[in-house]
Amino acid sequence: MILYHGSYTTIEKPDISFSRLRTDFGKGFYLTPLKEQARSWAERFLTNNGTAVISSFLFLNSADDFQSNIKILEFDSHNHEWLEFIMACRLGKPIDSMWDLVIGGIANDKVFDTLQLYFDNLINADEAIGRLKYNKPNLQYCFKTQDLIDDYLQFKNAEVLQ
Repeated sequence: MILYHGSYTTIEKPDISFSRLRTDFGKGFYLTPLKEQARSWAERFLTNNGTAVISSFLFLNSADDFQSNIKILEFDSHNHEWLEFIMACRLGKPIDSMWDLVIGGIANDKVFDTLQLYFDNLINADEAIGRLKYNKPNLQYCFKTQDLIDDYLQFKNAEVLQ
């Protein structure tokens, strides 16, 4: 499977130490199987940095030892569990540390406002979920350990966007 990462530079050897905390699925290296989604991630860098790059990786998830050795959390929809996980990660709680890979939908750019309303009990979980999910298809893979990155991601190429 091919996965894409949008950034301001080519990423040939992802290094998890550069990852930010308090993101949807916590600290990790984020990729998507949707090239258009990676393009939108990369294009955010054009204004500030003047460059945008989509790096492509082969995800070696069909290796014989992959499923038996990797702890995967997958959210198949924007549901209550997804919301609670994102809220905990955005608040910096260590709920994400038990997983090697987290897969699921992306919360939109109004995450903090919506999570604050939910945290303050001003909206219920269903309202928060409705506000957080995108209308267009999206999916993110968060690689949470350097070993997983090193063993199962193989850099293929990079595309510089204009």
